[in-house]
Amino acid sequence: MTLPDITYTLRTASPAKTRAEAVVVGIGQGAKAVEVTVGAEDVQAAYGRRWRGMLATLGVSGKAGEVTRLPAGNEIGAQLLVLVGLGKPGADGTYSADAVRRAAGAAARAVPNATSVAVSLPADTPDLVRAVTEGYVLGGYTYNTYKSNNGKSGKDSSGPSDVAILSAIARRTDAVTAFEEAQILAQAVAGTREWVNVPPADLTPPAFADAIAHVAGLVEGVETTVYDEEQLAELGCGGILAVGMGSAAKPRLVELTYSPDDARGHIALVGKGITFDSGGLTIKPGSSMSTMKSDMAGAAAVAQATFAIARLGLPVKVSAFVPMAENMVSGSSYRPGDVVTHYGGTTVEVSNMDAEGRMVLADALVRASEVSPDLIIDVATLTGHMVMALGDRVSGVLGSEDVVDRVLAAADVAGEQMWPMPIPEWMDERIRSSKVADLNQHDWIRWGGGLYAAAFLREFTGGLPWAHLDIAGPSFNSGGASGHLTPGGTGVAVATLVDYVREMATDQ
Repeated sequence: MTLPDITYTLRTASPAKTRAEAVVVGIGQGAKAVEVTVGAEDVQAAYGRRWRGMLATLGVSGKAGEVTRLPAGNEIGAQLLVLVGLGKPGADGTYSADAVRRAAGAAARAVPNATSVAVSLPADTPDLVRAVTEGYVLGGYTYNTYKSNNGKSGKDSSGPSDVAILSAIARRTDAVTAFEEAQILAQAVAGTREWVNVPPADLTPPAFADAIAHVAGLVEGVETTVYDEEQLAELGCGGILAVGMGSAAKPRLVELTYSPDDARGHIALVGKGITFDSGGLTIKPGSSMSTMKSDMAGAAAVAQATFAIARLGLPVKVSAFVPMAENMVSGSSYRPGDVVTHYGGTTVEVSNMDAEGRMVLADALVRASEVSPDLIIDVATLTGHMVMALGDRVSGVLGSEDVVDRVLAAADVAGEQMWPMPIPEWMDERIRSSKVADLNQHDWIRWGGGLYAAAFLREFTGGLPWAHLDIAGPSFNSGGASGHLTPGGTGVAVATLVDYVREMATDQ
């Protein structure tokens, strides 16, 4: 994984007295002037009357994402002072976990040459300790596996080796727990990014299945089963096989199980794993294929969330189902007009080979329903319609009202933007419009395609409580780094799934 090799510690030290090479402090937009945030007061005091004049001369505004670096001088112990903007505080004068997480991410990229860093951002609650830790770890993520370094493949070794998160509550048990758990969660998000960023020729379905099985073998309590194309045929997983039949790299289905002895609930997770999507015979324009290696982001998120839940020891059983296929063009590709029999016996008439995600998910959803979970959540880069509706930073959430509400609450805690979308009753008529099969895969009506896809998926959930997360927009960042988000795969939905299960663990 392309994360810097950093040792993280949680300390109570003063940012003005720390001997780290660089110290990071927060700057906010106060009602009348820029202001230091909680934890950075000692730095302002060390500069005395020079402080405000210095900030004014440097043009420091405190707006979110602003980074200012300056030699620290003799006033504080560090050699480099890094000021990171958090924007405007809330009505109560405090900064949200989201603002802190983004600021910490920006800070991680602002100290490339320091060997040690002390981060003094608002961290006076366990939630903020988590936000600083996650933000810094993820903001420092880079994907450079394929870049050469003096003729050798590998990552740049520059950057800090020691990072101290400074917090007034560093000795409290709940703060230490938040700090340690944040690192586990950040590692899972980074692991998702890593898989999404791998070139598609190197992450075919068999390779992806092997990668998941390898990590699962390192996580205590997680069991793995991998089905190849012959076993999928024996099972009757017609959807996975139909999508994958056009590729030389054959499809797979990976099933993960985490069963703690003290489980207080059981959740099934399903993730779309299209390792590359050409559109099949409904071929995409070339420009639309450039990011299609990310069409397996849902599968990566589900697998990594399962690993994080196990590593955190959360008392909830998790059954994860990850169908994988490569949607390619060849003489054996599935065709418009074909009728596919899914696992469980439902027949589907297919008309759009580029609506392949719902085909592989259908088989996996039925498999998930058979283990009798309390609920099912699927995660998929499913429709361009959802991107048109919500943009590239907001995921759509559809399904059973109670599950949707709890997903949105978990997303709020996780700092991920999600929005509820409906599944209108009249979608049932559209998905049942086939004259030759039980369901119609796609009907070519331009409007409401994301809602149609969710209605289609619902048919395979066995009537269980269920939510569908359409992450087609936020799963991949085609632009530059911003806050704790870096270019390429974002790892969206991992934190939301973990926080959903964390909340389940508290249910009585």
